[in-house]
Amino acid sequence: MEKIRAKNNRTLTLSPEERTLFSSQIIHESELSDDSISRNLFLNKTINGDTIRLLSRLPDSFADLIIIDPPYNLSKNFGGVKFNARTSDKYREYLDAWFPSVCRKLKPTGSLYICGDWKCTSVLQEAMEKELFVMNRITWQREKGRGAKSNWKNGMEDIWFGVKNPDDYCFNLDAVMMQRKVIAPYRADGKPKDWEETEAGNFRLTCPSNFWDDITIPFWSMPENTDHPTQKPEKLYAKLILASSNPGDVIFDPFLGSGTASVVAKKLGRQFCGIEMNEEYCLLAQKRLLLAEQDASIQGYSGGAFLMRNAEQ
Repeated sequence: MEKIRAKNNRTLTLSPEERTLFSSQIIHESELSDDSISRNLFLNKTINGDTIRLLSRLPDSFADLIIIDPPYNLSKNFGGVKFNARTSDKYREYLDAWFPSVCRKLKPTGSLYICGDWKCTSVLQEAMEKELFVMNRITWQREKGRGAKSNWKNGMEDIWFGVKNPDDYCFNLDAVMMQRKVIAPYRADGKPKDWEETEAGNFRLTCPSNFWDDITIPFWSMPENTDHPTQKPEKLYAKLILASSNPGDVIFDPFLGSGTASVVAKKLGRQFCGIEMNEEYCLLAQKRLLLAEQDASIQGYSGGAFLMRNAEQ
């Protein structure tokens, strides 16, 4: 049954004509031969298929940055594809089935980020430590948080950051500076010191930490929103892509969902490749990629800096 949406609901939907158009633009696993997939075929493309089967057919060492948002260890319905919660040991087996293969797709100077929640984060750390050098754990605040009557509300998620070589990897600090409001402005010789005076208030740029409290989860009034149940915000991925890649680099997402990694990569002048099992999400990714050609803005990112949550335009 088709959802009835409010008049000002901006959640992306697909018309029959768009489904036909976008289906012709994605790569369907069923249409591929059993041979390896050439770089010219998969770059800047969305692949509709099973990641575990397709990984062996992609060349090793092709990606500068990999961003992974796999199913967490929760029971969740992804558009008809159900993932069931399991024991930590079983979830570890699930990761072992594909994570080492994903890591082989990284260039020697590459970086990888993998998302998780409190329940699976320790297993994610273990998996990463086997394959990469762990550099940090980012914790970001989900301002909507899940409600709970007999437990603390879950309002946080983690992103583990790892690299192939801790002595040679990309990290562009200046590209991910945070704009913060100055509460007690300090002046030297009557002029602002390390802060800027604007009509909107007094601000300074600060180095980003591994706790992010400026993220807004996509919701119905945002043009990036889709019906994907665990869609990550474009602003979140913009931080990862700007920090850990350069223009022209290849960004790979083996669990693409509705396309956030590819869309943000395109908006920021990177190449991309994504694999997603659900065709509906692939089609939404294609629509978002088309819209990115018309509007490359990212909510909460302006003037080369990331804005505080309440200051987002």
